[in-house]
Amino acid sequence: MVTDLLGRSDQQLVDLVVSQIRAATDGARLARMMAVGKVTTPEARAQMGELEHLGDERRAALVTALSASLTTPIDREDLFRLSRFVDDVLAELRDFVRESDLYALPDQSSVALVLDALIEGLRALQDAVRQMVARNSRAAVTTRAAKKSGNRVRQLYQLELAELFQRPLDVELMKRRELLRRIDVVGIRLGEAADALADGIMKRSR
Repeated sequence: MVTDLLGRSDQQLVDLVVSQIRAATDGARLARMMAVGKVTTPEARAQMGELEHLGDERRAALVTALSASLTTPIDREDLFRLSRFVDDVLAELRDFVRESDLYALPDQSSVALVLDALIEGLRALQDAVRQMVARNSRAAVTTRAAKKSGNRVRQLYQLELAELFQRPLDVELMKRRELLRRIDVVGIRLGEAADALADGIMKRSR
């Protein structure tokens, strides 16, 4: 109770969400390194498994802390939704890396720009979460930046898909289409995470 009254509980919850977003950001960086050939797909798959385990630990710790906290920096339900969507981002990145390994595609460097937009959005989301405790008005602005990055991921996905469909239809094209769809879903989940945070900030300002 003393921890809650002093505001330390809010900071603890924020730190847990930030660490969860950081794991997702590291996953996006790893996926990009794999896409441009700096890391092999088997290596990326093994490292992604470690990042997913870390993300799961942070989410479990957040759920435990939420159940024990009297106060939260934003609405408890919105904070839970935010954490769940960040978890979904990392899960989709895991599937992207795993399927890249299974499909054994030689090169995916064309998706680097899409992954760059995702990394930028996750950084913006992380900054917005950090600003929650201080109830900084910049949190809302940074949250909108994360939402825009999620939309940018989707736009780049559509452009890449249009380029892909200029090629002859074959098995490789179908594989690339499936992997592109994974990244598109990541962009959707990033947008949903930003929406959850925006909802919480709006409720708090009333």
